[in-house]
Amino acid sequence: APPNPLWTPSSWRSHPAKQQPVYPDPTALAAAESRLRTLPALVAAEELRALRAELAAVASGDRFILQGGDCAESLDETEDGVSDTIRALFKMAVVLLWGSCQPVVKIGRIGGQFAKPRSDDYETKDGVSLPSYRGENINAADFTPKARTPDPNRMLRGYHHSAATTNLVRALANGGFADLRKVREWGMSDWSSRTQRGKDYVATAE
Repeated sequence: APPNPLWTPSSWRSHPAKQQPVYPDPTALAAAESRLRTLPALVAAEELRALRAELAAVASGDRFILQGGDCAESLDETEDGVSDTIRALFKMAVVLLWGSCQPVVKIGRIGGQFAKPRSDDYETKDGVSLPSYRGENINAADFTPKARTPDPNRMLRGYHHSAATTNLVRALANGGFADLRKVREWGMSDWSSRTQRGKDYVATAE
């Protein structure tokens, strides 16, 4: 279907929306939204077009798709944690590549899982009701009024953490970390030494 000519980035505001936090300070919210509008996109259009082409190859049976990552992420995630996730995806992808003899499209659910839906808007403990914890992009997990109050500045922190994480993933993917010749550095030695197929796999990779 052709795109709706009436669509704008803010047209969703005219429709019913659920799972929306209630920010007590509309001025602070407007300031955070205004700042976010000026920041560059986290993903380039060229990257999206390349992914669409790869997904088309998946749909035609010429690729295998692997998607992985955490259901919820922390804004305190470290470089080691991100690297471990990418290493795990690489390990799974290379096993799939070896077993299926097809290229693997790797999609990381990473660098953006900072908000989560809740079944109730409020959580009650010992007769006290506070806004539900909706992820670090919105509020904090501690059961205190200050922690549970939605803070729009957390969206800015989430953006910058996403940008840093995405750049780290790009560096790992394009800077030699994904080289099959480094397969032993991905922590495959334990698995590959236990079975004959594992040994055959490492021999093939090397």
